[in-house]
Amino acid sequence: MKGQKGFVLVHKTPFQGLSLSVLWHKVARWYTLGHERRMLASLSDEALKDLGLTRVDVEHERVRPFWDDPMHK
Repeated sequence: MKGQKGFVLVHKTPFQGLSLSVLWHKVARWYTLGHERRMLASLSDEALKDLGLTRVDVEHERVRPFWDDPMHK
């Protein structure tokens, strides 16, 4: 329409407002979580039994996304 001004949609990202340091720590934590989950999955059945875990427990943990941090709920 004549004389109508356009508008801009503003989309907030999940990281908007985070400092670079906080973002770096988040990425480092995600990397650590992935590494720990891969190490857990590589343990033998005997080692898992010593920890009181089953293969089902490990598989449940292994398939979780890297950003799903149980320590930050």
